[in-house]
Amino acid sequence: MQNDSNIVQRIATKAVIFSDEGKVLILREANTYEEGTNPGRYHMPGGRLNPGEAFLDGLIREVDEETGLKIEIGKPIYVGEWRPVIKGVPNQIVGIFFKCKAITTNVRLSEEHDDFKWIRPEEIENYDIMGPENNVLQASLKD
Repeated sequence: MQNDSNIVQRIATKAVIFSDEGKVLILREANTYEEGTNPGRYHMPGGRLNPGEAFLDGLIREVDEETGLKIEIGKPIYVGEWRPVIKGVPNQIVGIFFKCKAITTNVRLSEEHDDFKWIRPEEIENYDIMGPENNVLQASLKD
């Protein structure tokens, strides 16, 4: 177990957004994303909370910034962590994933992403999806 006081610890909220057709939204990280660590790989919308920001407010903000979508937030379905190095600084990000329903479906990407797909859950193996998102979809189908 690593205990390093130089690690920046953050909390993130992520949205597993389902359409009425049962498809899930994934976004591809752009090469131009300044804080990106996985260009060309797919993940679910969401991101790090601002200090003091309520986590549901942060999720709504991140989804709006990254996709322009309005969502209905459901229950938390997965908690995971990842440890990227951002601009040379080691980070530990703990992410809470929420099952969400798309109220709107017209995606408008931010500069952080260069592609999006609405995929069927069984198609997840066809895409290069970051961890822990690759495990999240299975958890979202259990109820």
